[in-house]
Amino acid sequence: MPRVEGRPGASLPSMDFQALEKQLRETHGDDITPEDVMSAAMYPKVFQEFKEFTHQFGPVDCLNTRLFLDGPKIAEEFEVELERGKTLHIKALALGDLNKAGQREVFFELNGALRSVLVKDTVAMKEMHFHPKALKDVRGQVGAPMPGKVVEVKVKQGQMVEKGQPLCVLSAMKMETVVNSPLSGTVVKIYVNADSSLEGDDLILEITE
Repeated sequence: MPRVEGRPGASLPSMDFQALEKQLRETHGDDITPEDVMSAAMYPKVFQEFKEFTHQFGPVDCLNTRLFLDGPKIAEEFEVELERGKTLHIKALALGDLNKAGQREVFFELNGALRSVLVKDTVAMKEMHFHPKALKDVRGQVGAPMPGKVVEVKVKQGQMVEKGQPLCVLSAMKMETVVNSPLSGTVVKIYVNADSSLEGDDLILEITE
């Protein structure tokens, strides 16, 4: 077996933490901490998944373990402390029926006021077909700008494309819209074909630089 002389990491190029922090701020906003930079440097994929999760669900670290894993029971009251002196009082009230989008309306009290929010039922969604959504933080994921039907896909998987090149044509409200490439790169996967019906932000294709 080949032997490594000296420290294995000595031959690696130095990490540019300032450039990494700038990249993270451009992608995730200005609330990037030094701990975020270190996490992204050591575990880039895990950090990206974490930021996508918190962007979708918010500061879930304020919930206790049982509420985070199982969710509240109907009629259960609990508190969420966002920061010192800022506590939310929440009571789960009821669940609505499953709609066509795989969502249920969840009714609850927030500091004594009645509220409701639509929540995806991930268990029921396993039995339903849903088109994946384009992630806004991933530049190479191209989503539908509006609901509509695919008229034509102008590229093929594996094809090189230039920034601004037409990728596909959508028809909506009797008008056709051309979806252009946001960057130059290679089409790695296409998620639609002609006559596909899409909702806003449905994933059309993926491009890698």
